Amino acid sequence: MPGYLQEDGVPASSTTETYAALRLKVDNWRWAGVPFYIRTGKRLARKVTEIAVTLKPVPHLAFSQDGSLGVQPNQLVLTLQPNEGVSLRLGAKIPGTRMIIRPVNMEFLYGTAFLSQSPEAYERLITDAMRGDATLFTRNDEVEAQWQICDPIVSAWGEQAGPLAQYEAGSQGPAEAEGLLLDGQGWRAI
Repeated sequence: MPGYLQEDGVPASSTTETYAALRLKVDNWRWAGVPFYIRTGKRLARKVTEIAVTLKPVPHLAFSQDGSLGVQPNQLVLTLQPNEGVSLRLGAKIPGTRMIIRPVNMEFLYGTAFLSQSPEAYERLITDAMRGDATLFTRNDEVEAQWQICDPIVSAWGEQAGPLAQYEAGSQGPAEAEGLLLDGQGWRAI
């Protein structure tokens, strides 16, 4: 698939941003030290909108033994688009007498459980607007809070010296995004 700069009508000198990655924090006691990672971009490996919550691993593996396969922290993933659902990845003991752990997935998919897909996002919003139901619409204070995050980013992009980070269409994004991650953390594969 062609990248943004290879599309018809896009000048090779374009400085249009097509990727953003952020590490955010919530400044209160409850979320102290918890990073919130967000990334989005055009023509990444997969088109998906999801929220992944990776639970903090314990400082020791009480049930680790030779043969355990890639013991990783438990992870809850809420998939919003394109296939709504929830999955929980956790370590489970393989049946038998040995204490061997391997990752397993528990999964709920909306379309599979109810044999139908929910309406597309805009389809649902337009229907709700016609009905006068503002439940799924963003409140003014939420919009203002979002712009408090976005405005400094947009300003920094306008003042940025040098070229934007580049990435191949169909990839995970630019390598520079790795610099946002704290030690021992990684981006979820797209």
